Amino acid sequence: MKKFIKSGEFISGMVIIVLFLLVGLKNPKFLALSNIFNVVNNSSIYALVAIGMAFVLFTSEIDVSVGATVGLSAAVAGSLVRDGQSTVLALFAAIVIGLVIGCVNALGVVNFGIPSIIMTLGVMGITRGIIYVYTNGNWVENLPAGFKAMYQQSIGGTLSYFYLLILVLSVAVFLVMKYTRFGKSFKAVGDNIDGARLIGIPVSRTKWIAFILSGLFAALAGFLYASRVGFVTPTDGNGYEMTAIAACVIGGIALTGGTGSVLGAVLGAIIMSSVSSILVFLGFSSNYNNVINGLMLIVIVVVGTILNNASLEKIRKARLAARVERGDQV
Repeated sequence: MKKFIKSGEFISGMVIIVLFLLVGLKNPKFLALSNIFNVVNNSSIYALVAIGMAFVLFTSEIDVSVGATVGLSAAVAGSLVRDGQSTVLALFAAIVIGLVIGCVNALGVVNFGIPSIIMTLGVMGITRGIIYVYTNGNWVENLPAGFKAMYQQSIGGTLSYFYLLILVLSVAVFLVMKYTRFGKSFKAVGDNIDGARLIGIPVSRTKWIAFILSGLFAALAGFLYASRVGFVTPTDGNGYEMTAIAACVIGGIALTGGTGSVLGAVLGAIIMSSVSSILVFLGFSSNYNNVINGLMLIVIVVVGTILNNASLEKIRKARLAARVERGDQV
C-alpha cells in the first residue's frame, strides 16, 4: 500500500481529483459529468504521444520530434481522405511516416552516437519543412464528414471509443512493461546501461524499438488529430513534444530514465489537457496555456530532482552509518 501511495499513478490521480475539485469550487459547472468526460476524451491525442514518449524516456533518451510527426501524419492522412482514398490507406500512410521517423531517430542516436536531443531536434526541423513542402503552406481542409465523425463516436455520450481503446492499450503496455523481460528491458537500460549489457539485454535493439514506438504512437495521434479537428494546418503539432514530456513527468516518469509507467503518462495527459479548459472556467484567456504548461514542467522537474537527491543522500548516509557500525574504515 505504501508503495502504491508513492507511485506516480496514485499521485497523478490525486492531483486530478484535487485540481478538479478546486476548480469546481470556483465554478461548479466544471464538475458536470459532460465536461469531465469532454476533458478526458480531449486528452486522447496527448495520451498517445505521451505513451510513445514514455518508452524513450524509460531508456534515458528524449524525442522532441513527436510534435512534427503528429503534424506530418495528420497532413498526409487528411489529404488522402480528402482526395477520396480510404481511411485504412490514410491510417497505413500515417503509420509508415511514424515508423520512418522513428527509424531515422534511432539510427542517428544508437548507431551514430548523436545525442538524442540534437538528433530529434534536427529531425523535427526537417519534418516541419517537409510539411510545408507537402501542403505548399496551405491548410488541408474539406475532410469527409464520415472521417470527422469517427472521433465523436462515444459510449452513450461518455467516453469516446478512441479513448476507451487507448485505455485498453495503456493497460496492456503496463502489464507488458511490468511482467515481461521485453518490457522490463526499457527501464533496465535507462536505470543502468552497463548493468543491462552485463545481464544480456540488447541495449541497441531496445533503444531502436523505443524510438520506433515513439514515432508510431505520434503518427497514430496525428491520424486521430485530423479526425478530431477536421482540418490540418502546417503548424499543427507544435508544442506537443513539451506537452508529452510534461505528461510523462507529471505521471512519475523520470527524465533520467528507469522509473515510471505508461498509466502515469496517460493520467498526466489528462492533467495537461485540462489546463486550457480550466482557464476558460476560471475566466482566464487560453493564451496562458503554454505559460502554465512550461511552469508546471519546470516545477515538477525541480521538485523531482530535489526529492531524488534527498533520497540518494539518505541512502548514502545509511550506508555510511552501517559501515561505521561494522567498524569498517571510512
